[in-house]
Amino acid sequence: MAKYQQPNMQNLMKQAQKMQEQMAKAEEEILAMEFTATSGGGAVKVVMGGDKRIKELFIDPEAVNPEDSEMLSDMIVAAVNEVYTQAETESAQRMNALTGNFKLPGMR
Repeated sequence: MAKYQQPNMQNLMKQAQKMQEQMAKAEEEILAMEFTATSGGGAVKVVMGGDKRIKELFIDPEAVNPEDSEMLSDMIVAAVNEVYTQAETESAQRMNALTGNFKLPGMR
């Protein structure tokens, strides 16, 4: 029968510290990223930073039709939703690569 060995606490602490450093680095990299999405064939373009704040919103003047503002609204919503999804997906993939899909409290 194999004898149970207690984990070395010092090694566990080193591993935890290393993972914490890797996560901090990944977070910095994510914050430095930019994501771009368009809709309406490029009539609307949204640029979002890794902090999930919109940095730029471009609306082609040709897309502005006072008689059909709903269409413009739909294009803006579509582009914002797409760019947000890109940012969330990239962030989750990078964190999951470090944690092996292990959910840590306070992490998405």
